[in-house]
Amino acid sequence: MAKKRSDTPVPVSSAVTADRAARLHRLLTLLGKGPQTRAGLTRKLQLGIRGFYRDLEVLRTIGITVDLANGRYSLEERLADAIDRLPFPDPGLTLGEAKQLAKGKSPAHRKLKKQILQIVK
Repeated sequence: MAKKRSDTPVPVSSAVTADRAARLHRLLTLLGKGPQTRAGLTRKLQLGIRGFYRDLEVLRTIGITVDLANGRYSLEERLADAIDRLPFPDPGLTLGEAKQLAKGKSPAHRKLKKQILQIVK
């Protein structure tokens, strides 16, 4: 008997590695500068076409609108708002939430700040 697939979506943040989070941040930063071609984005991100479309799907799944018009992709919201909603490589956190949690001065806060800096560098 085949196992039934769950219709409950898996949270994107639970599957995002630190490397992918950093790449999503770079992708949004590039799109925040204005409309970009797929070729230009994949070249700057050193990413294949399949990986590019997977990253777009992650952004769209978390509600970040990236439109395609005249062969160019563009971000349809403020860059800062989109960045704050990026998944963080810890289940259940967004990048914005992680930034809020990293505002203290304890060793745990410094560790979290260091991980955030690896993503947004």
